[in-house]
Amino acid sequence: MSTALVSVLAGLAGMIGWGLYDFLGGVYSKRIGPYRSFFWSQVAGMASVLVLVFFLDARLEWPSLVGVLLPIASVLYSAGYLFFFKGLEKGNIPIVAATMNLWAVFTMVFAFIFLGQRLTPTQSFAVMLILSGVTLASSDWGNVQHRTFRLSSGVKEAILGAFFFGVFWNISEVVSEAIGWQTTTLLVKVGIVLFLLPFSLLTQRELAMPHVPNRTKAIVLTMGVVEAAAVAAVNYGLTIGDAILITPIASALSIVTIGLAVVCLRERVTRLQGIGILAAIAGIILTAF
Repeated sequence: MSTALVSVLAGLAGMIGWGLYDFLGGVYSKRIGPYRSFFWSQVAGMASVLVLVFFLDARLEWPSLVGVLLPIASVLYSAGYLFFFKGLEKGNIPIVAATMNLWAVFTMVFAFIFLGQRLTPTQSFAVMLILSGVTLASSDWGNVQHRTFRLSSGVKEAILGAFFFGVFWNISEVVSEAIGWQTTTLLVKVGIVLFLLPFSLLTQRELAMPHVPNRTKAIVLTMGVVEAAAVAAVNYGLTIGDAILITPIASALSIVTIGLAVVCLRERVTRLQGIGILAAIAGIILTAF
C-alpha cells in the first residue's frame, strides 16, 4: 500500500471518528459539563487502547527526548479538547466546529516552521480559504450590522483549542516515528488521565456521575472508544505518511460534526455563517492536493 494511500485512509478514519466524537461531545457537554464528558471518555479510550496494545507488539523503550515530549503532548491534547468542549457547551455546534478547522492551519504552519514540510500552491490557497471561512462562520454578523463586532459564543475557546491541537499533532508525529503509533497512543491516553485527575482536585471539578442516567454514561464511554480509534489510526498514518497531508483530511471532521448537528439537533446558522462553514470545509479538502 502506497504512502499516499495510507495517509488518506488514516485521515478519513480520523475525520469520521473525531466528527462523531465532537458531535457527541457537544451534546453531552451541555448535559453533564465539558470536564466530565472529556474525562470519562478518555478513561474509556485509555482502556480500549490497553486492549489494542495487548494484541500488538508495542515498544516500551524510548529515547530521553520522547520521555520529555510525551507529558507535554498529553497536556496539549487535554487543553485542546477541554477548550473545545467548553466552546461547544457555550455555543452553536456548527459554528464552533467550523472554527476548530483552524487546528489544521496551526498544524501546517508548525510543520512548515519546525519540521521542514512544505505546502503546494493549492494548499497555500486552501489555508487562506479556511481562514476566510472561519472568519465568516465565527462572527456574530447581527452585531456587525449595528457597528459592533463580536465573536459568536464559544469561538474564543475553539480558537485556543485549535492552537493546542496544532502544536500537539506535530509533537505526536515526532513521537510516533520514534516509538511507534501503538505506544504513542497508549502513553498519551495514560498521560491525559494522569493530568486530569490532579487538575480536577486543584480546580475543584466534579468527576463523579451518581445522578447521570446509565444511557448517558454508556454513550460517553462509547464515544471515548471511537475517539481512541481515530487517534490510533492517525498516529499509525503519521508513522508512514506526513502530518502535512494527514491532518488536513482528518480535520474535515467538521463535515461530520456539522452534518449531525444540523440533521439531529436542528442547529441553525445565518447565510453568511453557512457560506463560511462551506468555505472552511472546501479549504480542508483542498489541502489534501
